[in-house]
Amino acid sequence: MSVQTIAIVGAGQAGASAILELRAQQFAGEIILIGDEPHLPYERPPLSKDAILNPEQTKLEILSEQKLAELNVQVISNNAVIKLQPEAHQLVLKSGDVIHYDKLLLATGGSARRLPTLDALGQQVYTLRNLEDSQKLIPVLQPEKRILIVGGGVIGLELASSARAKGCQVTVLEQGPMVMGRCSPLHLSEFLLQQHQREGVVIHLNAKLKCAERHDQEVVLTLENGQQFTGDAVIYGIGIIPNTDLAQDAGLDVDFAIRVNAYCQTSNPDIYAAGDVATQLTPEGQYRRIETWENANNQAGIFARHVMGNEFAKPNPAWFWTDQLEMNFQFVGDMNAPEWHIRGDMDLEQGKNTHCVMFGIRDGIIVAGITINQAKDMRHLKKMVAKAQPFDAEKLLNLETDLRKVA
Repeated sequence: MSVQTIAIVGAGQAGASAILELRAQQFAGEIILIGDEPHLPYERPPLSKDAILNPEQTKLEILSEQKLAELNVQVISNNAVIKLQPEAHQLVLKSGDVIHYDKLLLATGGSARRLPTLDALGQQVYTLRNLEDSQKLIPVLQPEKRILIVGGGVIGLELASSARAKGCQVTVLEQGPMVMGRCSPLHLSEFLLQQHQREGVVIHLNAKLKCAERHDQEVVLTLENGQQFTGDAVIYGIGIIPNTDLAQDAGLDVDFAIRVNAYCQTSNPDIYAAGDVATQLTPEGQYRRIETWENANNQAGIFARHVMGNEFAKPNPAWFWTDQLEMNFQFVGDMNAPEWHIRGDMDLEQGKNTHCVMFGIRDGIIVAGITINQAKDMRHLKKMVAKAQPFDAEKLLNLETDLRKVA
């Protein structure tokens, strides 16, 4: 079948990257981008940071109206797809319009995982997933306001950092035994905990929420152990739920997310999925969902090249970053590595002046790397992880060694 029309549902990072890659691969047919938000594609990582701290100076837009016109893309905004009809190769929009496609990319992302206990309060409770969520937080995060953050993952700690920078009193309640427990080795988690505490953030671990109440203009959270915390507002971030309704209703293979093969194809070969909504098949034969900015770009590129019948390079190891307390942390590879070594000095007293690299090792092989305020070394760590380089402690932990020459 000749591919004349490609529809992309979801105007986020994966959708925007797919457009750029399709045109780069010389696809000359029609591209239709469909989004349920009123905005053109925009960056989400700054929503918890710069978009709150410096909203006027922060550029979020990925593809401008002019750029989309240059790329000859038909854009349908603020008009959700309500039904996918695979047999007819059609999409039904909320407006009632019907869109035909030859190939389809589902890049619908995810929605904030809900906490009904908090949602029942109505006012003074916030989550962060889109631009409107971020904008709502700007007037909330004001000096001396008491902000309760439920969830000590990446988003929770980034919001804690932003709230402290705005002069708020911040308390973080994390139900697990460590902050950033899903994506950080213990040593770094402890460092992050100490740094936030040093900057005045109060953090409680193993803090399981029992109930939430509103008393006039205050919110009171009670833990299972009986502890109570009072604040002016609550922000919670406990992960996302992939937006799979369209795929499920259409009979595609869905577990927690949409299952895709190595080419990002779903169980229907004319329908692909990429980004947070996709559970991808790894080389080890396991299905895994990778919730990062770079993975959305990688999968969008794989989709575009596969549609065009072009070869694509082996995907890079998983990489992501977070900015907290004026420090930059970058991660690559498997954060479950059983052995970690530090190059440099991870000293609590140095705070934002800390500069170091961490190597994650399994069976003598470098499988992961982390940089703290050392972004220039991340490219070398990516190479080491990608080629499964053996770990030479004598060389790699010696600060005199130029990592560029041994990667």
